[in-house]
Amino acid sequence: MTNAGSVAKRVRMVVAYDGTNYHGWQIQKNGITIEAELNRCLTELLGEEIQVIGASRTDSGVHALGNVAVFDTGSPIPSEKISYALNQRLPEDIRVQCSEEVPSDWHPRHCVSRKTYEYRIYRAEFPMPTKRLYSYFTYHALDVERMRKAAECLVGEHDFKSFCQAGAQVESTVRKIYTIQVEEQGRDLVIRVCGNGFLYNMVRIIAGTLIEIGQGKREPDAMPCILAAGRREAAGPTAPAHGLTLVKYEFEL
Repeated sequence: MTNAGSVAKRVRMVVAYDGTNYHGWQIQKNGITIEAELNRCLTELLGEEIQVIGASRTDSGVHALGNVAVFDTGSPIPSEKISYALNQRLPEDIRVQCSEEVPSDWHPRHCVSRKTYEYRIYRAEFPMPTKRLYSYFTYHALDVERMRKAAECLVGEHDFKSFCQAGAQVESTVRKIYTIQVEEQGRDLVIRVCGNGFLYNMVRIIAGTLIEIGQGKREPDAMPCILAAGRREAAGPTAPAHGLTLVKYEFEL
């Protein structure tokens, strides 16, 4: 909805947030969400009803450094200035990193893109309080080389049905992973996955499966069998949400 007599424009934003206090991206009846906060603050700022369209509907507790959203507005405020004004109204755990005008038919879910997620694991004898909201803690030793060997099996185009939460409504469970890295950063272990799209809980299930392999509960060469099974119960557990961060989106022109 835009003001009478105004010419609508489409604005794209890059949005970063700490997902700890939110019930995910998408509007929910039972709790506050990132989408709801953006709609509320944009509507107040621009004086018209605004409904954003997000590129990724991250789950409850998941964080983002670079989720993408668009909205239409008839406001005369320059598109690149909206981020400055909006950040004055948003809660401090949500910040728009930039805003810009895009073609009126540009849609974040209807164009070719690459999405990168990171799952962080903190390995130590005891938890570190400052990491508790952003990393999964384990005191179990993890064999990183075993995890890397298993992760290599996931690169390429596969049917990832085994890594999709049961009951998810999708037309196809085929996705393409461009790269997957298991990187040590001191006591932190980062699983970084870049792909053309991800199924519901896919990255968290991948992380949970790799953790089991790192603990020696499964063999690395079991990964092709897990893929081929096409059943959720063939893969490992879904790792907790707070270790996951949507790092960035890259769109092809």
